[in-house]
Amino acid sequence: MDFATILFVSAVTSGVIWGFDAWVLAPKRQQNRPPSEEGEEADPHVGESKLVEIARSIFPVLVIVFFLRSFLVEPFRIPSGSMIPTLLVGDFILVNKYAYGIRLPVIEQKVVDLGVPERGDVVVFRYPSQPNIDYIKRLVGLPGDRISYYRKQLTINGQPVPKEFSRMYPGSGGNVDGLTGSDEYVEDLFGRSHRILESRRRLGAGEGEWVVPEGHYFVMGDNRDNSHDSRMWGFVSDEFLVGKAFAIWMNWDGTNKRVGWRRIGSLIE
Repeated sequence: MDFATILFVSAVTSGVIWGFDAWVLAPKRQQNRPPSEEGEEADPHVGESKLVEIARSIFPVLVIVFFLRSFLVEPFRIPSGSMIPTLLVGDFILVNKYAYGIRLPVIEQKVVDLGVPERGDVVVFRYPSQPNIDYIKRLVGLPGDRISYYRKQLTINGQPVPKEFSRMYPGSGGNVDGLTGSDEYVEDLFGRSHRILESRRRLGAGEGEWVVPEGHYFVMGDNRDNSHDSRMWGFVSDEFLVGKAFAIWMNWDGTNKRVGWRRIGSLIE
């Protein structure tokens, strides 16, 4: 089970325990209590078990957390470098869960359309081959687009996507291994600018041509030569979209054992 299912089951279980006690057991306890002094208000929680006390305490918290992460915002941690330099290993990000519509939690069925993915969005989605695993990539191809990638040049519908050299990537902390000295570019994805990384040590990875089918999207990592994405395993169905990443709320550099203060609060381009 994924975390959403565990959270849902926990909320339901604690709610059932608390409700059963409140509606069935508590009235019986009150009947069996000795008469109270005049004016003394009876405590409905007297005599309840430790299990009921815990369930009563955690049920509201679980419901609030379940609602927030299911319909509004969900936090994720970046475990790999496929989105460097936009997202670093150790970034903790926030994902807008309703950007592309409201889905019923656990079963992930869309019930309300609120928006559509746009080219250039950084999206979290369930990996098509293993839907219990969440991936994050940049959306570069919309339904009907013709995508090609040769010699590190991305082309969409016959138009090469322009990129301008920015600097040699310095790398830091856990984002150094094999990447320091790579070429960092600013790519203009038809009006949406973002940074990408290209390795001088590797040829273009995942070369080929693709036509994006209806209801699907083509995604790529910003670390172009070190990303396992649509070039290798195909397209992302709309039903697998989780949400749109929009901000970094924390960064922990596990190599240097320190907080990356400068990244906290950064918006994701």
